[in-house]
Amino acid sequence: MKNIKMIIVTLLVTGLIGLSCKTMNKTEKGAIIGGASGAAIGAVIGRASGNTALGALIGVTVGGATGAIIGRKMDKQAEEIKNSVPGAKVYRVGEGIIVEFNSKILFAFDKSDLNANSNENLDKLNAILIKYPDTDIEIQGHTDNSGTNKYNMALSKRRASSVSNSLNKSGIASNRLNTKGYGETAPNYTNETEEGRAQNRRVEFLITANEKMLKESKLESGK
Repeated sequence: MKNIKMIIVTLLVTGLIGLSCKTMNKTEKGAIIGGASGAAIGAVIGRASGNTALGALIGVTVGGATGAIIGRKMDKQAEEIKNSVPGAKVYRVGEGIIVEFNSKILFAFDKSDLNANSNENLDKLNAILIKYPDTDIEIQGHTDNSGTNKYNMALSKRRASSVSNSLNKSGIASNRLNTKGYGETAPNYTNETEEGRAQNRRVEFLITANEKMLKESKLESGK
């Protein structure tokens, strides 16, 4: 994730050249990035960094005052997740949130059925997602590069579906949930070490504003 953070910093510097930004907070700066870059920059970042979640979140930003309002709402939700779900890594990106679970927290090795220990972490996350209903959630499954591409892709899809089904049964509306499997194609860590491969075996949640939040934030911003 260090490389990802460096990319974000570079974009901040580039996007804010010539602007008076000394009094701007990180949410407002993120909004400017969103307004200046949009889906094109998101796609470039996703390809360059190998991080599909980062690229997707940058790509859906609306920017401006509306984006800043959405960002503040996401700041609050992200902080609650950090404080309540100790098994998760939480990143605020643009106008969204990435929540990363190492697969060993949720699954046995090479399995797609949720293990007994997964309920505690998912229940805590689920409680917060229910509290903030005006968001969409994309669940991404990822693997390391051990095994064949075909097998890893299928495993990642099954794992994402297992998590989605669990959240749905616990009260998250199905229209808020979307799943994707990436197999070994989008590593966030090195596959050259066992530690890196273990980190690449993960499930990521992308939390973004839904249409209701977008409309309300536009009205709040006066647009």
